[in-house]
Amino acid sequence: MLPMQALGDTGLSVSRIGLGLAALGRPGYINLGHQQDLTPDHDIRAMEAQTHAVLNAAWQQGVRYIDAARSYGKAEAFLSSWLKTQADTRGLVVGSKWGYTYTADWQVNAEHHEIKEHSLSKLTEQWPQSTALLGEHLKLYQIHSATLESGVLDNQEVLEKLAQLKQEGVFIGLSLSGEHQQATLEKALRVQVNKERLFSAVQATFNLLESSLTQTLELARSEGLGVIVKEALANGRLTSRNQHASFVASRQVLEEEAARYGVAIDALALAFVLQHPWVDIALSGASTIAQLNSNVQACTVTLQEESFARLKTLQETPEQYWRTRANLSWN
Repeated sequence: MLPMQALGDTGLSVSRIGLGLAALGRPGYINLGHQQDLTPDHDIRAMEAQTHAVLNAAWQQGVRYIDAARSYGKAEAFLSSWLKTQADTRGLVVGSKWGYTYTADWQVNAEHHEIKEHSLSKLTEQWPQSTALLGEHLKLYQIHSATLESGVLDNQEVLEKLAQLKQEGVFIGLSLSGEHQQATLEKALRVQVNKERLFSAVQATFNLLESSLTQTLELARSEGLGVIVKEALANGRLTSRNQHASFVASRQVLEEEAARYGVAIDALALAFVLQHPWVDIALSGASTIAQLNSNVQACTVTLQEESFARLKTLQETPEQYWRTRANLSWN
């Protein structure tokens, strides 16, 4: 069983590895080789069955945190139907997100896969949809990819509504994205409603290649926020699927270090994330049971100082990392 961890000062107990449903809830996603993980026809029932199978495996492994969002296709609906098949889901914590609408209509090559809108009307529309599907398991509700540009952290109506939801029993968080994650998190740490800090958790991109948020995430955790890491495998770039010519030297380092600990590259990359003491949860984005089983091996690895230092040399600049991510293809 996976080790458990307190999620900041929320009082919630969560597994060190959680399962994110971004790649399971819809046929199109930007993970490398995503098309290899799905049935060829992308049938909704087949994808629901695959999601249930991965959820079953995750539960058996000890995963007790599941991450979803309104824009992850049918992720919340698939999770909801899985919950109905379980006799006992005590201890399960679900986090979901609002602010994006899924618009791909189950197509892989859609013009727009999701549309962002951080308005009060979108919040009041999506909150009941999430709670209707997830019920009492929904413990954390997050602004999806908050940015300074969206203005959501200055929208008093939205902030007051979120504070109201917090008073009603759900913790409020935000997820971050882009090369300006740090400035957004720094501002979020100062957001108060009625002289009380609004946010109880933050979900951010942090991995071997993009670790620029280290100090600010550590600060957030020290101030009581739960820290959830997404994209720990850089959308597949930190797996055996990354065969890009520009990554050959980095891949060699990863393969040598992974062999030292007897795990695959993905588990090594997740272990690097988990070795930071301020990380509460690292999300697995597994689409298959085999991927999940490999990911959870991260919890068996304690990196030696020499390995940790060597892996840190693979860092990219935030500008380089996010430029590369922006060029990944939906597949």
